[in-house]
Amino acid sequence: MPTEPLPELAPDFVPFATAALDFHQAINMPVAPIAAGRAELDSLHAHVVALYGLLDAHTARTTSVARAEGDHLRACRIRLWQAAEHLHAAFHAAPHPGTGRLPTREACRARRPEGAPELTVCQRHLATATRVRRDHTPADLRDPYTGLTRH
Repeated sequence: MPTEPLPELAPDFVPFATAALDFHQAINMPVAPIAAGRAELDSLHAHVVALYGLLDAHTARTTSVARAEGDHLRACRIRLWQAAEHLHAAFHAAPHPGTGRLPTREACRARRPEGAPELTVCQRHLATATRVRRDHTPADLRDPYTGLTRH
């Protein structure tokens, strides 16, 4: 049975995003060991969340027609969310710009938002977390990666 041809796709911008990341690393990463600043962590968080959204769209489209491939994309999407969780935590553990002061233990335990502009990373994270909780179980999100698949 013949299948319909795929629609004509727009230019693929993902290679440009990858090249931009490589270029950013080449010109902005210091040679000396230094901790990433809050602005860098916020940008990385935004990038990982955007990549999560792209994989979410691919997973939704793929799973209904190619289950094994969809399962792999779903696992990738979960790992990206785990990376976003760690980036969000790293942002709040990083020293404050200007003052260089570290958050207090009490502030870390209370997990209080710090206000603008720091609040933007929390807003982005919470908005994505809503989608994540709808699509995944807590066991999925806490499951360590073993590399094993069911296919």
